[in-house]
Amino acid sequence: MTFRQRLMKLAYPFIAGLSKLAGRANSVENENKVVPNQSIYELSVNLNNGEILHLEKLKGKKILIVNTASNCGYTGQYAGLQSVYERFSEELVVIGFPANDFKEQEKANDDDIATFCSVNYGVNFPLAKKSRVIKGLGQHPVFYWLTHKQQNGWNGHQPSWNFSKYLINEEGMLTHHFSTTVSPLDAEVIAAIKK
Repeated sequence: MTFRQRLMKLAYPFIAGLSKLAGRANSVENENKVVPNQSIYELSVNLNNGEILHLEKLKGKKILIVNTASNCGYTGQYAGLQSVYERFSEELVVIGFPANDFKEQEKANDDDIATFCSVNYGVNFPLAKKSRVIKGLGQHPVFYWLTHKQQNGWNGHQPSWNFSKYLINEEGMLTHHFSTTVSPLDAEVIAAIKK
């Protein structure tokens, strides 16, 4: 762990607390239960261990998809994501998408990212190969689906920073988008998973 990473790990509780006090935590919900125009289950994810995860294998489980980074003030959310993954292991899969889209906060290669996450946060949920998550040329197909209404049926919000979270229900419907500042352990996230 670099000095910056150690500093960010120590600072995360303070950063999260300030975000909450400032009222910056927000989310959007698929209140009208709009079904997707294209199935998420047609997509797959190249994992950083070389395996391919076909999302159709996750039918019947909720999926929490998060864009991640190792050198961010919110990197401490890895611990919360791992906690949620363990707590709801029967009904939820968390998939992390390391990305270098915001201020170059994920410069490491896939092997180093996996080691960092495992050693420092005990992460054993699936991690995708480093990807582009914001709109534009090269956006990962999963994030294209998550951020385009013509795909998911209702949501056009792309990640505004690292650790944006998207929750998909057991039938493949995008139900929530939680901003970076919403902790994976926030009561709103837990309630959405339990629905």
